[in-house]
Parts: sequence; C-alpha cells; structure tokens
Amino acid sequence: MKTELVELTTRVIQVLQINSRWMTWNLFLAFIPLALSVWLFRTNRSRSWVWWFGFLVFYAFLPNAPYLLTDIIHLIDDIRNIQSIWIITLVLIPVYFLVIMAGFQAYVISLINLGHYLHKIDKSKWIIWVEIITHALNAVGIYWGRFLRFNSWDFVTQPDAIITKGIEEILGKQPLVIITITFIILCGLYWLMKRVNLGFVNPNIQYKSNSQSINHPS
Repeated sequence: MKTELVELTTRVIQVLQINSRWMTWNLFLAFIPLALSVWLFRTNRSRSWVWWFGFLVFYAFLPNAPYLLTDIIHLIDDIRNIQSIWIITLVLIPVYFLVIMAGFQAYVISLINLGHYLHKIDKSKWIIWVEIITHALNAVGIYWGRFLRFNSWDFVTQPDAIITKGIEEILGKQPLVIITITFIILCGLYWLMKRVNLGFVNPNIQYKSNSQSINHPS
C-alpha cells in the first residue's frame, strides 16, 4: 500500500511538473492582451501610430486567452494516466479549472476594457458588434492555433502561410463547423462572465438594448 502511494504521488508530481510548463507559458500569452488592453483602453492616450500598432498586437495575441479552453484535452490524457478518483478530483480538476478560467477571465476583462473605451469615445452602439466580430476572429484564431499550430507572431514570421494555408483550411466543412461551435461557446461564456464581472464591480449597472448606450463602470 505504501509503495503504491509513493508511486502515485511520484506520478502526480511528474504530471504537474510537465503541465506547469505549458500552463505557465499559455497563461503568459493570455495576459499579454490583458496588459495591452489596460494600456490602450484605460489610459488617456492619443491614437498615434504607436497606439494603432499596440492595437494590432492586442488583436493578434487576444486568441491566446480563450485558447486555454481547448487545453481541456490535456486533462483527459492526465486522467488516463493518473486513474485515481481522489487525485483527479482534488488536484487535477481544480488546477485545470483555475488555469482555464484565468485565461478566459483575461479575455473577458480585455473586451470589457475595449467596451469601456468605445463608451468613452461615444461609440457605445458599436460595443455589441465589436464583441461579436471579436468572438468570430478569435474562433478562427483558436482553430489556427489548436489545429494548424500557428502562433500570434506568425503574422510577422509566416504571413504567407497564414494567408494561404490558414485561409484555405478554414473554408472546409469540418473547420467551419468547429469554428462555428467555438464562436457559440465564446459568445455564451463571454455573455455570462461579462455580467458577472460588471455586476461584481457595480451591482447597480444597467444593461440596455443594443441600440442604446451601455453604462460601463468608470
């Protein structure tokens, strides 16, 4: 019994060590657009060429935040390796939940900051459409990252591959189905978590119809 416990503990430590590498890296990439959103949308900066460059970098890296949702596939592999209901329930699932939710929370706050900026420049009616377009672009970005293994910096290092292979791949029936499902998931989770976040910041916040302005916390 003691030997089995030691072996199980060793295996769990090995799994966590392996996961900590990609989890740390993916969270780092997820928090890049969050940091940029604060710099771009929460500070009083003029829209110079530096601002627009930062805006492009923001959108290039933004899919890295919701991309963490797809890392659930690693949990399935880890469950097969560990095969201990207690370790899976008390260690693996909580760790994966925290990492995945941290990534998606970065996505939500980034778009809330963007919405705050649009509200500040009297473009509140654009918020819902910008969010929808952003979800669609990120659904494509997640597909590129998960299935074609493109990275955000490939827009600079491999622009020809993105234009050719990237565009060609998403026009197939299966990719379109995957992208559509991803888009629906992003819309649903974002809608829920946005209200949780804004409700937590300001319980008295009011949501009006899409044609009217949306009151964001200052």
